[in-house]
Amino acid sequence: MSSTIRIALIGAGQVSDFHHKPAIDLDPRCELAAVCDPDASLLEKRRGEWGEASYVTDYQAVCDDPNVDAAIVATPNFTHREITEALCAAGKHVMCEKPLAVTAEDAQAMADAADAVGVVHMTAFTYRFAPSMRYVKHLTETGELGTPYHFRSQRWLDWGEKSWGWRQYKKTAGAGDLYDMTIHRIDFAEDLMGKLAAVCGAVARFKERTVGSDGSAVPPSDVDDWSSLIGRFEAGGTGVWEGSVLMKGHHNDGVGYEWAEVNGSTGSAAYQLTDPSKVLVGTNGKDLEHLPVPEEFLKHPDSPRDPREGKPSTVFRYDLVTEFVSAIAQGRPAVPDFHHGVRAQLIADAVLASSDGAGWVTV
Repeated sequence: MSSTIRIALIGAGQVSDFHHKPAIDLDPRCELAAVCDPDASLLEKRRGEWGEASYVTDYQAVCDDPNVDAAIVATPNFTHREITEALCAAGKHVMCEKPLAVTAEDAQAMADAADAVGVVHMTAFTYRFAPSMRYVKHLTETGELGTPYHFRSQRWLDWGEKSWGWRQYKKTAGAGDLYDMTIHRIDFAEDLMGKLAAVCGAVARFKERTVGSDGSAVPPSDVDDWSSLIGRFEAGGTGVWEGSVLMKGHHNDGVGYEWAEVNGSTGSAAYQLTDPSKVLVGTNGKDLEHLPVPEEFLKHPDSPRDPREGKPSTVFRYDLVTEFVSAIAQGRPAVPDFHHGVRAQLIADAVLASSDGAGWVTV
């Protein structure tokens, strides 16, 4: 591997454009080496926007490219396993978007493939890197909130009534809000509170979206628009999660609304996506108050970015690539890795089983 980590983006859509490409450009330790997407017209568009790199329509060309050290997989969920296993077989380090696959079994196969060849692997759980979430984790770990009793998360988005493309079908996405949004909150709840022992949950579909973005008719959606669960943690705490992508009035320039909190025996702390550089903290007998997140938690320790530049709810997302590159450069596991992705998907699948009538499900 060269001294500069050469990264391929597999999937040239909005997520790569919004999160991953700016992060690669920001980090002097890495460079964009290749871009892969089956849509040739999108590839040409990205060639004009993103500049010098190899542009290919077949992911196997990335696997075979000796000038690629690592890849970020940002493709539809049903393609993740096939692409990731091919990358691992070629010895490439891999970061994959969440959920890792359309089933927990496929996600486990991806983790096994990566472990078998010893490559760095990472699940793109973006919100772990929000400054206020990093600080809430610090407060929880250091005992400043006392014994953690309870976790609560609420995530609302206003995605509208038109088709969401591949994301609205079980065959290609696995599930809807549960896999796309609530799975993030499942992951950082376990990061804060430890492993879940059992969950009980439900999902619902409010709309059968049958109109495409261009006005054409499409097959009706068959995934959930809303998901909710309650859980018991192995350490004794409890949790409540709720999310939906059809909540009117919660657009907020695409950011939506999010609140997550930990309530402990001596204090509580909460994170908001709309103001991720501040944290809400309250102790016995006092109200929650907005406080600035301390400087050392505003970004990943290895990040070259200035945390005061850019939109706060956007720029922390670049720290995903920072962690991926740091893990490769330092020869250590990335956090969160594929095993964290598998764990979150096992819990999400338990929620689907519960919603189908299984009641409380042991994880």
